[in-house]
Amino acid sequence: MGEMRALVVQAQRILLRWRTLGGHETATQYLEDLADELAPRGWRFMRFYRRDEFPVPVPLLWVYARATKDIGMVVNVLAVPGGGWAYHEATWGRHGYLCPCGDPETAAIQIDRVLKHRLFPSTF
Repeated sequence: MGEMRALVVQAQRILLRWRTLGGHETATQYLEDLADELAPRGWRFMRFYRRDEFPVPVPLLWVYARATKDIGMVVNVLAVPGGGWAYHEATWGRHGYLCPCGDPETAAIQIDRVLKHRLFPSTF
């Protein structure tokens, strides 16, 4: 029974990786929606979407403060079980889950809080 479970988990990981790599346009659109929600909050962005210019397997959105580029967060969109997509902090991979992609406003609030805490650790 344990061997079968391990096989199912491995197959699920492969399927999620395949969906993530094949969903470049979907991920780009979700990251644009997130950028639209974060812009009024005063955050700046660098978009790493084009495959010919940036040789990364998935689109990335670097969110940082206006005052400094030292403090920021790189966000990507990964496929999740159940056919959905979710925002993740790219440095942590699947362990950096932030929020489902259907709600960019909630993701923007969460990213805003994390980055404010990184900017002002003793106040947030």
